[in-house]
Amino acid sequence: MTAVLARTPGLTLSTAADPLIARRKIAAMRPDVIVLDLEMPREDGLTFLREQMARDPIPVVICSSHSTHGSSVALEALREGAVEVVEKPRLGVREFVHESSALLLDAIYAAAGARIVPRRVPSASCVVRRASVPHGSAMHSGSIIAIAASTGGPQALQDVLCELPPDVPGVVVVQHMPAGFTTAFARHLDDVCRIAVKEAVTGDRIVDGRALIAPGGQHLIVRRDGTGYVAEVAPGPLVSRHRPSADVLFRSVASTAGAQAVGAIMTGMGDDGADGLRAMHDAGAATLAQNEATCVVFGMPREAIARGAVDEILPLSQLGGGILRRVQAKTR
Repeated sequence: MTAVLARTPGLTLSTAADPLIARRKIAAMRPDVIVLDLEMPREDGLTFLREQMARDPIPVVICSSHSTHGSSVALEALREGAVEVVEKPRLGVREFVHESSALLLDAIYAAAGARIVPRRVPSASCVVRRASVPHGSAMHSGSIIAIAASTGGPQALQDVLCELPPDVPGVVVVQHMPAGFTTAFARHLDDVCRIAVKEAVTGDRIVDGRALIAPGGQHLIVRRDGTGYVAEVAPGPLVSRHRPSADVLFRSVASTAGAQAVGAIMTGMGDDGADGLRAMHDAGAATLAQNEATCVVFGMPREAIARGAVDEILPLSQLGGGILRRVQAKTR
């Protein structure tokens, strides 16, 4: 990782062997971005992150292993104010190193332009476990909701999904996140949302009351299956610099669900999802975007808006309600 950053033009790099040295260097130079390994000598990364955010909020990119423990701690770091998580490189895997280098640089550039969002206490709907609600019904209302997010997305997605009632049409989600981390992310959402949430696998039916999260490192595609829809999880090259790609998901929803779909694009750097959301819009779907003031990074919504892909722009606090309003208009 250090070697990749050191030879990147335009980046000035300073390293620290432990948190005590890091604090001195941060105080002396105040970097634009901190890349933080959660496994450090003398102090754990979460403690360092919490203290740094309380003292002087600086955009933080988390570098973590995708082990069960590593994934859970990385998600906690995102809740504590980190803006992005990348997987710790595995030495000797040439393709992985090449892709992870590109993703690391993208994450750093995104973090450099990020708006730091203060840590929030979850709303009541996100801390009260649903009661007597089927864990994803077998019903399919005919509509489908597709959502995409990147930098700043995990917390924003939690806000939106917590607004959705148990009888909401099936939801499919792309959140840019490394392989392994989406498993823990889906489990966390399943614990706090009124709808069921799971990491998608090929063959999962898209049913009312359940959201499917694209697994990290795999594309999520929606296929027609009789009168309903089914998920397909597939490998493949990066699309719009990502895998999973919002463009891949949105285009598949445009071709299978057309005017029966609702699409939303949220906080994130770059343009992934902009062309796909335009395809949904042109197919008759209702399309929404998160507004600039509430995005950690406004890149993805900005690009979608610029391409004429968006019907309505809403702040994060109104996005869940806006999705429901559009769904209800289609089912009348």
